[in-house]
Amino acid sequence: MSAETTGRVARERAVAALADVPCEPGVPKPDPILVADNVVRRFGGLTAVDVKHVEVQRGSITALIGPNGAGKTTFFNLLTGFDAPDEGSWTFNGKSLSGVPAHKVARSGMVRTFQLTKALSKLKVIDNMRLGATGQKGESFWRALLPGTWKQQEDEITARAEDLLTRFKLIAKKDDFAGSLSGGQRKLLEMARALMVQPEMVMLDEPMAGVNPALTQSLLGHVKQLREDGMTVLFVEHDMDMVHDISDWIIVMGQGGVIAEGTPDKVMADPRVIDAYLGAHHDGAVKSVGGEEIDAGDLDESDSVTLVGAVDELEDEDGRRGRE
Repeated sequence: MSAETTGRVARERAVAALADVPCEPGVPKPDPILVADNVVRRFGGLTAVDVKHVEVQRGSITALIGPNGAGKTTFFNLLTGFDAPDEGSWTFNGKSLSGVPAHKVARSGMVRTFQLTKALSKLKVIDNMRLGATGQKGESFWRALLPGTWKQQEDEITARAEDLLTRFKLIAKKDDFAGSLSGGQRKLLEMARALMVQPEMVMLDEPMAGVNPALTQSLLGHVKQLREDGMTVLFVEHDMDMVHDISDWIIVMGQGGVIAEGTPDKVMADPRVIDAYLGAHHDGAVKSVGGEEIDAGDLDESDSVTLVGAVDELEDEDGRRGRE
């Protein structure tokens, strides 16, 4: 079976699993791998996250979107043990991860990447990869003194690391220091290192942020490949074209809570989502790409591109202001 056929089958399987799921916040999924209930995180008087109920379907690519400040990264941090909630619980594969530290969350099969990459700059690329493997015998002080007890495993880990570096087109950089890589290459390294854990679920926090266009398509292909390999993907992203292209399901956060869920076409035409991105004035005329005025109150599913274009226009405007 060709890679293209395998990818199509994987996506069709994910889409079919979600075909009869209603598009509403907190809706149950046929086979959820991750389930969160009443997860709340407050910072002083500010409630950053207040998620009543959310489920992530096994084997799918699910996008977590929302305007800046919606609580997406904070929610990621809570689920993966990098922050502690004020209340709430969540399970992964039916096992509670509430209060479990980050390294044990990763060992359970749920790994994440970061918006700002965490490569160890003064270590070589291949050493960054080796560190990602779990259950290494040589990490024990006494065994480290006896190479015969861990050398074979070390060779196997190195071979797996080199296979992943080849897949992510970084093999030529394996003996370079990670700090010498470009921003996009560091994103690739972080994703490759996450796969050293052999996870069931990969959580990507803005994988395309700061990546030049030449590497964007490569990263997109790798995200799709995760689904083809049987993994579940939950990712945060602001690039709405990319979200629409690869997502099987979208969860939308606004002001800390989940305000909408559904397929890409339905979510991007949902008035609640348009309101979250564009503000309450969306009932009036909104300028779309090219300056043509539209009445957002008249949008339907066929107009989902309007949200994509409008958000892209706003982001472009923010970028211009930043450069000025």
